[in-house]
Amino acid sequence: MGKKLVMAQKRGETRALCLGVAMVVCAVIAYYILGTTMLPLYQKSVWTQKSMCHLIETNIREQQELEGKKVPQYPCLWVNVSAVGRWAVLYHTEDTRDQNQQCSYIPGSLENYQEARADVEKVRATFHKKQIFYCFSTSRENETSVLYQRLYGPRTLLFSLVWPTFLIIAMVKINQCLSILAAQK
Repeated sequence: MGKKLVMAQKRGETRALCLGVAMVVCAVIAYYILGTTMLPLYQKSVWTQKSMCHLIETNIREQQELEGKKVPQYPCLWVNVSAVGRWAVLYHTEDTRDQNQQCSYIPGSLENYQEARADVEKVRATFHKKQIFYCFSTSRENETSVLYQRLYGPRTLLFSLVWPTFLIIAMVKINQCLSILAAQK
């Protein structure tokens, strides 16, 4: 009986050691992936100055074509604002500006024209209701565009670095619970 117990403990210790090494390897891989994808995007972002934007005008532009993608023509929203003492074009995110510089907001669903039109009108109504809102600008002198929302801001970076830590803690707790259940049997 004593010999079986000693062998089981050694097997359990070996399993725990392997699980611990696997968790460390997973953590290193997760932090490496995040460090090579999110961190450079955060560092390259020039949209760091938070400022107040005052709505000047909004227009819904019909039948726009999205460059680089085979999608049907769609409506998009064009928003002009006053920010940092000058006129500027408001873009929803960095990606919106890169996809089509003629659109401030590109609807999420581009397959159905009526749904896309309703989405654009809803966003337009939200801007008309707010009139004054926060936006992000750059320190470049000749820049005539601002962002409504940063994709690669500090909050996103913090979230992307914190979730692997919580995942590791959850794996340790699950390992503890499983070892307690195994010891009770």
